[in-house]
Amino acid sequence: MPRHVAFLRAINVGGRNVKMEALKKIFEADGFRNVATFIASGNVLFDSTAKPDKLERKIEALLEKELGYRVDTFIRSVPELAAIVKANPYSDSDGTVTHIGFTAEPLDAAAIVRVEAMTTPEDRFHAAGCDLYWHRIGRSSDSLFSGTVLEKILRRPATLRNLKTIRKLAEGS
Repeated sequence: MPRHVAFLRAINVGGRNVKMEALKKIFEADGFRNVATFIASGNVLFDSTAKPDKLERKIEALLEKELGYRVDTFIRSVPELAAIVKANPYSDSDGTVTHIGFTAEPLDAAAIVRVEAMTTPEDRFHAAGCDLYWHRIGRSSDSLFSGTVLEKILRRPATLRNLKTIRKLAEGS
């Protein structure tokens, strides 16, 4: 059965605090199989034969019902995550970090132009379908770019994860 990861946007912000064990139980109670969470930032692994767009809608509805607020959800299969890691156009060298921005729909040309306008000597971007690579020289917290800025630029929900996290999730564990 295919293994997927649900990337949950902002599940633990704004005074909200969902324990990963509780999140796992919500998924299991709704029939998801082989559920596991990875670090406390809204990454849920599970098995399902359903199509990703149906999974996104189902999980968003489930979490809104159980938590009382909307949680935008972005699904990628474990093989898709492995491909994202492999396609990373940036090298991992000291003092750099790469994040992946996930969206539900492919980035259009206008959105890509808006993102590329954020390029600086320390911040570089590469769009690939529904995903965006953000390569930062230095600390991400020192950048003008962030998940909030990404959503404003794209004019849609998105979530960011560190490439190190994506590498671990691509292992499917």
